[in-house]
Amino acid sequence: MWYPGEEGGIALADVLFGDYNPSGRLSVTFVKSLAQVPDFTDYSMNNRTYRYMKDEPLYPFGHGLSYTSFQYNNLRMSKSEVAPTESVEILVDVQNAGKLDGDEVVQLYVSNPASIPAPIRSLQGFDRVHIKSGEKKTIKFTLKPEQFAVVDEEGKFMVVPGKVELSVGGGQPGFANVSTGSFKVVGQATKVD
Repeated sequence: MWYPGEEGGIALADVLFGDYNPSGRLSVTFVKSLAQVPDFTDYSMNNRTYRYMKDEPLYPFGHGLSYTSFQYNNLRMSKSEVAPTESVEILVDVQNAGKLDGDEVVQLYVSNPASIPAPIRSLQGFDRVHIKSGEKKTIKFTLKPEQFAVVDEEGKFMVVPGKVELSVGGGQPGFANVSTGSFKVVGQATKVD
């Protein structure tokens, strides 16, 4: 707990004794070792922030714990091919597979393996939902073109043709239970604001 305030001890006791089901998520990445962090004089983004981290961290950005478990299934998109100026609706089914009610923070990550260097992954949406034990809910995101754009060498946001990979789950792909899918951008590379 960081700076929990005067009620922090009571809040922690509620979590430890099961009176409250935690659902918070980390807003930073905890590395396993300082050897994973680039040298101070290295100004590249490699292994800096969750977006560029290739090594396995101790706790990744977006990590959190719960007294229940959630399953992700049936990730689907409104379109399998989009023009560079079109948005895409993304739906996923989330089910509370545990015995306790709980909140889940559903996270949408985008990977754009374009010819222009881009982050490995980036968080482009999240939704905190309360799901009762055994209940299933469908979560919807709208992904706008600027959310799957890449930054070119001139610093302009460009939507480029090619495959855009999606991961929706309770954390980053590779570190949490996620559902994955992709869509294809077709047409000419287009600048977006």
